[in-house]
Amino acid sequence: MFNPAVGAHEIDLMKESATLFSFVYPAQNPELMDLLSQKKATVLAMDQVPRVTIAQGFDALSSMANIAGYAVGLTAFMYKAVVLAANNFGRFFTGQITAAGKVPPAKVLIIGGGVAGLAAAGTARAMGAIVRGFDTRAAALEQFKSLGAEPLEVDFKESGEGQGGYAKVMSKEFIEAEMKLFAKQCLDVDILISTALIPGQRAPVLITTAMVESMKDGSVVVDLAAEAGGNIQTTVPGELSVHKGVTHVGFTDLPSRLPTQSSTLYSNNITKLIRAISPGTDNFYFNVKEEFDYGTMDHVIRGSVVMQPNNVPVAAPPKLKTVKELGRGEGRRGVPLQGQPRHLPACTLEVGHMTPWRWSHDTPGTLEVGFGTLLGLGLSAPNAAFTQMVTVFGLAGIVGYHTVWGVTPALHSPLMSVTNAISGLTAVGGLSLMGGGYTPTSTAETLAVLAAFISSVNIAGGFLVTKKMLDMFKRPTDPPEYNYLYMLPTGVFVGGYGVALQAGYNIEQMMYLGSGLCCVGALAGLSNQKTARLGNALGMMGVAGGIAAALGYLKPTPELLAQMSAAMAVGGTAGLGIAKRIQISDLPQLVAAFHSLVGLAAVLTCVAEYMVEYPHFATDPAANFTKIVAYLGTYIGGVTFSGSLVAYGKLQGMLSSAPLALPGRHALNATLMAASVGCVVPYMLDPSYLTGITCLGSVSALSAIMGVTLTAAIGGADMPVVITVLNSYSGWALCAEGFLLNNNLLTIVGALIGSSGAILSYIMCVAMNRSLTNVILGGYGTSSTGTGKPMEITGTHTEVNVDQTVDMIKDAQSIIITPGYGLCAAKAQYPIAELVKMLSEAGKNVR
Repeated sequence: MFNPAVGAHEIDLMKESATLFSFVYPAQNPELMDLLSQKKATVLAMDQVPRVTIAQGFDALSSMANIAGYAVGLTAFMYKAVVLAANNFGRFFTGQITAAGKVPPAKVLIIGGGVAGLAAAGTARAMGAIVRGFDTRAAALEQFKSLGAEPLEVDFKESGEGQGGYAKVMSKEFIEAEMKLFAKQCLDVDILISTALIPGQRAPVLITTAMVESMKDGSVVVDLAAEAGGNIQTTVPGELSVHKGVTHVGFTDLPSRLPTQSSTLYSNNITKLIRAISPGTDNFYFNVKEEFDYGTMDHVIRGSVVMQPNNVPVAAPPKLKTVKELGRGEGRRGVPLQGQPRHLPACTLEVGHMTPWRWSHDTPGTLEVGFGTLLGLGLSAPNAAFTQMVTVFGLAGIVGYHTVWGVTPALHSPLMSVTNAISGLTAVGGLSLMGGGYTPTSTAETLAVLAAFISSVNIAGGFLVTKKMLDMFKRPTDPPEYNYLYMLPTGVFVGGYGVALQAGYNIEQMMYLGSGLCCVGALAGLSNQKTARLGNALGMMGVAGGIAAALGYLKPTPELLAQMSAAMAVGGTAGLGIAKRIQISDLPQLVAAFHSLVGLAAVLTCVAEYMVEYPHFATDPAANFTKIVAYLGTYIGGVTFSGSLVAYGKLQGMLSSAPLALPGRHALNATLMAASVGCVVPYMLDPSYLTGITCLGSVSALSAIMGVTLTAAIGGADMPVVITVLNSYSGWALCAEGFLLNNNLLTIVGALIGSSGAILSYIMCVAMNRSLTNVILGGYGTSSTGTGKPMEITGTHTEVNVDQTVDMIKDAQSIIITPGYGLCAAKAQYPIAELVKMLSEAGKNVR
């Protein structure tokens, strides 16, 4: 701005190549940006600091708005801006009842539920006024309500949520409806406070001249948006004015009228920003990165810097995309917003995007690797069946990838449970290798019957656990369910196959297809509450059809069928018994325990397959393929088995939830991995049975140890992610069985579970702002991750006892209950329900 004291523009007084921290509003001040660019200045606009969690301490807009709103609320007591409005209003905010009569309280309308509006609402309400609040955002209306103000809404449904916590520009129809509401309110209210702003634009005109003229004489309007043009048409920015008996407070410097408070907060904002963005402590400097993740310090720098010496601006990124969009490569980087300074060339606004050359280079490179891998698999394929199995694997993986994105976060746990139950199809592998009569006659057959037994525990218990999880979402008002009717299509599916089998038809592949589609439907059904129980039923249909098809294909003798039936019946009964006795709060850890059974079944099946197929290796052209798949399946199953047990122990409280910081654990894990890979050499080169079994036993032990060391180093808070990763592992183990047995169903289901578990792990990591590598390798929470002094917790906390809590509940009109794990573990949901009912009947607002 022009400084009359020195007769020059203040920008002209700056040194060349200086760094400026200030409120700039670049979109509204292109001339200012021109002058700054001539000075080759680096400009950090305090008004452009992104409104993300990490930048809360730098948000000067909120600090100043809070002061402005506070000034509004204390008009009756402080000679700051709105004290003039209070004087002109002529009476107290609160009502009075005297011998001479009653004086009603002042009626205050606040437009805009931001920091200033809410601060004004709270203080005006505390002073005894009747407060009404309006905002286009549903969340802001809820906040008005929590402060004791009456939220006003229009009869038109449209969300006003915009970027950075601001409201967006509404549609013409919505604006017409709100103008009618404002016109009606102006006839009734005594004081009107308007705080509505839209970033990068002039403040919207919400109160017209006609509305102001309809207000009662002596009314007061306070336009906190006067600096941006004003929300009230008759406001004179920067002045106190009167129009047709209505006093207008249009000051544009409300924060500066509380200089000590404003200076303290603003200096804190700038100091914290400077210290946060500079890597060095002796010299101030910072780097503006071309690529950054949303919500990080790099994001704060990119959002705040609006001018650099090379005239390249860096604008704040758009609103954070959904996890689904992030997973598809969208929204991970910042892109410029509209409303950039007009003096800059358009090409400089694309700095946040990947360059065309980089995009054109990386995409073909990825395709080259993919096509090369396919060609390599084709050249190394032992037979046509392998190629067909790879095709099935690829297509099923794609289906699983796209299916899991639609699952709502509330159903992530049931999704893990149902995929865990479906992965019990490892029973098919055990059934395929069983032999003998009523009892097994060899070591391989014993391992196979154990695999079938363990898998049956997982199947029956897993589906019952899923049902119990879904029952937690049931409400008393939900319509009745008739899930038993799903037995009819199951009977048609399995019974029809039995009839076809008796007639001499071999339709196992179609049964596998039907079972695979049912498993796909199970994952898709878990995407929302309405179809979740259907998804669980489809999963049971798929598993039943798959096992029936496996038995039909094997055509066991009556004695062997009795052995198979006994193993599965005993296992299923055990699974149901475990799932029935488990408490609601213990369901997540039970899922982890069931995961361990899948891993163990995979190990047993792969070892048994090696034993059974060993005599044929000398003449089988696919012998090497069978051996390597058995080895991989054993390794994956071992990690899944032991890792799941550790996760169960941590969640159940049997093991400490704190991460186990073993000295040199990364080196230990690397050594275990190297030893596991090293065992492949003698396993593949030495054709002896003893060497092969020894190597499989060794990799089983090494992988089990590695599962323990990996999972033990992860804190209990990260166990949900660990469970999803292990869920994915169980899918890949199932795929290994499918390739071993040339079974399409196992390959389809394994690819579904493996890909869906991997994507679910990614979704949960994004929600925690963590990488999967960081979680799995114990990046947080262990003493070995850093050598500096740990962060000190400063400040004070307030404790309350039961009696104080009761008093606070009695005095409160609005109560918010935030349920957590403690409430679930204490089984307090029913007492809470009774408490909510009692408080609601007492007229309290309980949420």
